[in-house]
Amino acid sequence: MPSSSVRTFTDPHPYQAAIRAAEVEVLVTAKGEFRAELTKIDLHRLWLQRGRESLPRVFHSSVSAQRAPIVFLASTDRAAIQHSGMDVSPSEIIVDGLGSTHHLRSWGPSQWGSMSLTPEDLAAAGYALAGREVTVPSVTHLVRPSAPLMSRLLSLHGNAERLAKTTPDILAKPEVARALEQALVDTMIRCLTESTPVEMGAGSHHHSRVIVRFEELLAANAGRPLYLAEICAAIGVSERTLRVCCREHLGMGPVRYLWLRRMHFARRALFLADPQTSTVTEIATEFGFWELGRFSVEYRVLFGESPLASLRRPPDDPRISEGLLLAFADSDFA
Repeated sequence: MPSSSVRTFTDPHPYQAAIRAAEVEVLVTAKGEFRAELTKIDLHRLWLQRGRESLPRVFHSSVSAQRAPIVFLASTDRAAIQHSGMDVSPSEIIVDGLGSTHHLRSWGPSQWGSMSLTPEDLAAAGYALAGREVTVPSVTHLVRPSAPLMSRLLSLHGNAERLAKTTPDILAKPEVARALEQALVDTMIRCLTESTPVEMGAGSHHHSRVIVRFEELLAANAGRPLYLAEICAAIGVSERTLRVCCREHLGMGPVRYLWLRRMHFARRALFLADPQTSTVTEIATEFGFWELGRFSVEYRVLFGESPLASLRRPPDDPRISEGLLLAFADSDFA
């Protein structure tokens, strides 16, 4: 049954949990008031998403093995984003590898779109529309369709978003959804089969593998602070190489990245803690912040409020209630 939803967010945690076809961690990299909007559209076989964020951020994304997504800038007037260290312009499409992990970085407010089929539906559509099987690549890469093809893709995707926002009942009609899906899938297949690949150098592949090992180590040690020397020893690279890779993929050094992650984790813990039984000191030290005065100052600069104010947020605050709700949501919405 075709369906659509449009949601707004003031906290990156429920926002990241709502994104589909991948498991995403959103790390906001600049101070300010975070605002995001996510439009999700399910046609018969095709899933569409369109996201908007008000602040620069890094997505750490692990792509689902059950979907074959493509991702692109949803507006031609937006600055380039960066995918795995490569600049992605509004004229290019990211074709995600099956089950791949990567980082997607923006430098300011951003607007992105995505489309996905199952690998089986993608292959069948390739046979029907292009006369050959279109398979999910093993390695993520970029393609550059012709200008008319890219323009048509953006126009169709944008029209779908407008219907979801203004007349969702029309979009839910099976025949309307089928016609829109056919036009989008046809354009998607043509973009994949009639485009120019963007080459990625051997050095970029090596750096991507280093970053994957770096993130795997962080995930395996989520409960404790890590230090640069032990990280480098564990993943088998020099500090210089790790710094180069992090600058390339994340736009910052590893120490800054680790600090930002811990700050965001501490904020989420403060939101969800009971102020009657928990303290800022307990939560700050749990995430490796031992200089409590400095933590409080840096927290206020980054998030615009004190740690104590976050801890004392009322239970009905939407940032808290949404986060708790989505923490238990089923996989169809995660």
